[in-house]
Amino acid sequence: MATQTPLPTDEPIIVEIESLLLDGRGVGHIEGKAVFVAGALPGETVSIGFTRRKRKLDEAVVEEVITPSEQRVEPRCSIFGTCGACSLQHFDADAQIREKQQILLDNLERIGHVTPQDVIEPLTSETWGYRQKARLSVRNVHKKGKVLVGFREKKSRYVAETERCEVLDPRVGQKIPQLAALIASLSIVNDVPQIEVASADDNVALVFRVMSPPTDDDIALLVAFAGEHGYQIYLQRKGPDVLEPIGDAPEFLTYTLPDHDVSIEFTATDFTQVNGKLNRKMINRAIEKLAVQSGDDILELFCGLGNFSLPIARQVNSLVGIEGAESLVARAKQNALRNGIGNTEYFTCDLTGDRHNEAWMGRKYHKVFLDPPRTGALEVMPWLGKLKPERIVYVSCNPATLARDAGILVNELGYTLTEAGVMDMFPHTAHVESIAVFVR
Repeated sequence: MATQTPLPTDEPIIVEIESLLLDGRGVGHIEGKAVFVAGALPGETVSIGFTRRKRKLDEAVVEEVITPSEQRVEPRCSIFGTCGACSLQHFDADAQIREKQQILLDNLERIGHVTPQDVIEPLTSETWGYRQKARLSVRNVHKKGKVLVGFREKKSRYVAETERCEVLDPRVGQKIPQLAALIASLSIVNDVPQIEVASADDNVALVFRVMSPPTDDDIALLVAFAGEHGYQIYLQRKGPDVLEPIGDAPEFLTYTLPDHDVSIEFTATDFTQVNGKLNRKMINRAIEKLAVQSGDDILELFCGLGNFSLPIARQVNSLVGIEGAESLVARAKQNALRNGIGNTEYFTCDLTGDRHNEAWMGRKYHKVFLDPPRTGALEVMPWLGKLKPERIVYVSCNPATLARDAGILVNELGYTLTEAGVMDMFPHTAHVESIAVFVR
């Protein structure tokens, strides 16, 4: 097991923790120098051990909590602190989301030099068993005489020894030992480095990355396991885009958005939101903040397979969706067709390049919705300045890049940041999902 070994010191070092970093570490100061402390919470007084010392800041771990926060709780997971999947299980769930809200506001002010007129109440859902997408590492550890299946340990390539995962969909999270036993029974036990999990409404897909061909006996074991546990199993042996269904596994999985009479088909390796229940609430909030009207023409950037665009299209005149991945554009078109939604158009376009000559750029849009990757939408900002939509709703998984882009929209393009807030897509982790509304 990989651990952070404190550097030797002559006497205990006491620090008061002032705030929380995006990665879940506490922030304190010693004689004016910042120290980032793993395992510490805001408001606590802790004794620390340094793990790394730099010119401008130090890194440390908690050795003793002297004055605990009132929000400190007992982690549910027995390997919390070792496993790299979660960083905040020791922090009360309500306090987590309040802290994430403050992180968003701090980023907006510090990076973007903007402050929202109103702060939106955090959007929350279940905090356990919520995770519907995951990549589990697999390792046949000869020294332990067993196969390990789980997330990697913190700052390590080792696989955390896992009996159950409290944040994974329980259809998988409660069956980690069975998965490990299955891998151990295969002839290719040393050639299965990863299992990708993708949950749908009625079933769960497991994608086994295999580095050598399975035998007929291996296939029979996989088929039997799928039948016993209700899984759809796929092999991935020719790259990320090629899935080989095992047994009667279907080509597509499905999740529904019942508030909008929409059903979304996807493959096990398509990008979908991690938290299905929060996703449904997030779509409703996005539509509310777009203030959609029946005559609106909407542009959606980074539209994926239609998760937001199809529910929005139900309520507007037209919607144009732009996405860089051709496979997701094909899926969005297919989903529009199967849902009987005829007022959408989808285009494949690299949104990081200059696309001012694209036909869809010459149209007039009342409102724009975007949900970019962690890198944000910096390259899109000049386009928005030319399109001049009356309202922009921006969903983000990185408050730092949202803050950067918000600064451009407000300070350079003349928009007002009317509202911003967070959505608890990733409880017990340091990930922050946000939504911001810009009006001109």
